[in-house]
Amino acid sequence: MNYSPREIMVLAAARQIKNKDIVLCGTGLSMLAAVAAKHIYAPESTIFFESGAIDSGLAELPLAVADSRVMYKAANFCSLVETFSFMQNKKTGTNIVGIIGAAQIDPYGNLNSTMIGSYDHTKVRFAGSGGACDLSCFVGSNIIFMEVTKQKFVKKLSYLTSPGWIQDDTSRDQSKIAAKGPSIVVTDMGIMGFDKKSKKMFLKEYYPGINPEDIQKKVGFDIDISRAVPLSEPKNGELKILREKTDPEKLILD
Repeated sequence: MNYSPREIMVLAAARQIKNKDIVLCGTGLSMLAAVAAKHIYAPESTIFFESGAIDSGLAELPLAVADSRVMYKAANFCSLVETFSFMQNKKTGTNIVGIIGAAQIDPYGNLNSTMIGSYDHTKVRFAGSGGACDLSCFVGSNIIFMEVTKQKFVKKLSYLTSPGWIQDDTSRDQSKIAAKGPSIVVTDMGIMGFDKKSKKMFLKEYYPGINPEDIQKKVGFDIDISRAVPLSEPKNGELKILREKTDPEKLILD
């Protein structure tokens, strides 16, 4: 294969973004996926950085949402308060596609980016929610980035930072969370979806050279692999734009 796991992850996520989508992304792979979508699949999409930059020129890939390069030729630059207000507004928030990651995920797409262990006896402390909880609660849909390991795909989270489908198809309504739940989980081995009725995670697509049974072995709970189909390999043209235009300095791909 002439591509890396990180490259196929970025392109798999970028393919989910359509023209007219408003993409709210964080740092790292999520940012790269949003920029790749803009360059390759959805030129009419709008990237909205958490730091407030809207529809930037993106002459160079920013290192983080607070990098001054996100301001280059931006259509607008608003405050953090305005960013979250836009996200939480029922009219505007439902048009946003969020891209986030976490330390743990459970079968219903609930995320933990806070800590491992009990709250009073924490083993590992992470950065915390930031805007991830707001993103998971208010925007129209979310794409999640995760590496497949039993430490990350767990039956029960150590801490619920960001709600996914919670526990079934009615949980978000009962919790008065208006937005839709997560749409897919993009991993280093394949793409997970969520069943329309049960909202439980299943293997939707697996990458070339990957065996679905091997994915099940690395997930810490039972996952349906019977519906899985192979994902098409990245095309040379997609890889060329990703490498030479989206991240030519290898800030994230390396």
